[in-house]
Amino acid sequence: MNVGLTGGIATGKSTVSKMLVHRGAVLIDADVIAREVVLPGQPVLQKVAQRFGQVVLMEDGALNRTKLGEIIFNDPIARKDLEGILHPPIRSLMKQRMVQYEKEDPNRLVVVDIPLLFESNLQELFSSVVLVYVPEIIQVKRLMKRNDLSLEEAKKRMEAQMPIEIKKELTDYIIDNSKSLEHTETQVEEFWEEIYMK
Repeated sequence: MNVGLTGGIATGKSTVSKMLVHRGAVLIDADVIAREVVLPGQPVLQKVAQRFGQVVLMEDGALNRTKLGEIIFNDPIARKDLEGILHPPIRSLMKQRMVQYEKEDPNRLVVVDIPLLFESNLQELFSSVVLVYVPEIIQVKRLMKRNDLSLEEAKKRMEAQMPIEIKKELTDYIIDNSKSLEHTETQVEEFWEEIYMK
C-alpha cells in the first residue's frame, strides 16, 4: 500500500512523514531523490548547467542551489525548463523505489513525500493522498522565518506552487499542522488507524 504525502512549502510535510516513519512506514522523499540526481557527475546536473550556465555550479562542481533558486523563482519559463529536466528522472527513481519496497514487504506502508504531487498530476500512483495543511497566512510566516526571506520573496516561492486551498479540495485526507505538535500527532494517529491498521 502506498500513500502520496504532499502540502505546500513550509507546511510541515517532514514533521508528518517522521511521525509516519516512527509508526513503521517506509519513506521515499522526492526532495532527497531530487538532490541525488544532481550530484556532481550525474548527467542531470550536466543538463542543468547546459541550460542555465556555469553560474549554477560551485567551484567544486556541485549545484549552487541558491543561485539556481534566484533564477527560477524570478522566471516562470526557466522554472518550467528546470522541471522538464528534473521531473522525469526523479519520477523514474521514485517509482523504482516504490516497487522495490513493496516487493521487500507488501504489508508495509510506503509513504512518498512529493511537494508538487498535484502540480505534476501524480495522484494516480497512490492508493490515497494526504495533504499537510496550514492556512496561507501561517505558511508565509513560517517560510519567511525558516528561509530568512522577505514577504515578497516568500510570496514568490508560494506562487510557484498550486495554492494550498486548491490542494485541500483535491486530496483524500487532510492533516492540519497549524496548531500544536500534539494536535498533529493525534491526526496522524487517526489516519494510521483508519488507513493502515484496518
